[in-house]
Amino acid sequence: MKQKHLIRLSQQYETALEKLLKQGPGGNLQPALALGRAVVALGMDTLDLARIHDRALASLGLTDVANALTRLAGLFFAEANTVVEQTHRAARASRDSLHRVSKALDRRTEELATSNRRVHRGIIRRKVMADAFEKSGRHSHQCLEESLKLQKLLRQLTHRALAAQEDERKKISQELQDEIAQTLLGINVRLLSLKQNARTNNGGIKKEIASTQRLVLQSAGTVRRFARGLTSRKLA
Repeated sequence: MKQKHLIRLSQQYETALEKLLKQGPGGNLQPALALGRAVVALGMDTLDLARIHDRALASLGLTDVANALTRLAGLFFAEANTVVEQTHRAARASRDSLHRVSKALDRRTEELATSNRRVHRGIIRRKVMADAFEKSGRHSHQCLEESLKLQKLLRQLTHRALAAQEDERKKISQELQDEIAQTLLGINVRLLSLKQNARTNNGGIKKEIASTQRLVLQSAGTVRRFARGLTSRKLA
């Protein structure tokens, strides 16, 4: 299909060039511009246009001639090629601009990817910190619960120790009361015996007094012993 258009374009070029050559130097070059646009429309470049021009010169018998006609033909070619060159320059400029835009987009894409990676790392760090903080909070709560349990246990042990000490003091006090009561009862019996023996036997009275004194000393020793026992238990 392109070959068919190329043949038609070549014929049109030759016809327009021949017409210009007949008109001479004052001829109209506008058809050359139209042919240049046709070359561009077919996607061809300056080299393709030069081949078409050479075939037209050969067909018109101007290949080996250097005169006013060939110079005029050269102007026709230059005029047609102006459109081609302008279009190609614009295309090149567009390609260059597109290339620059593409590079800028690539850089921007890379920058966005880097930013995304940084954000992702930041999210991971925040999550790790949040998890650590949550674990720390749970650990602190657990330590607080254990501390409260230990305080409760310590209060219970202290209460038990105080209760045991109180029971021990009551027991010692009761034992002291019982022994003192027994001792006082013994002293009372001795005194009654002394009262009865005082009428008849003075020697026996002395013995009873001495025995009673020993009983009193024994009672005093018992009281001191129990008192020391209470003191040592309080200190403990």
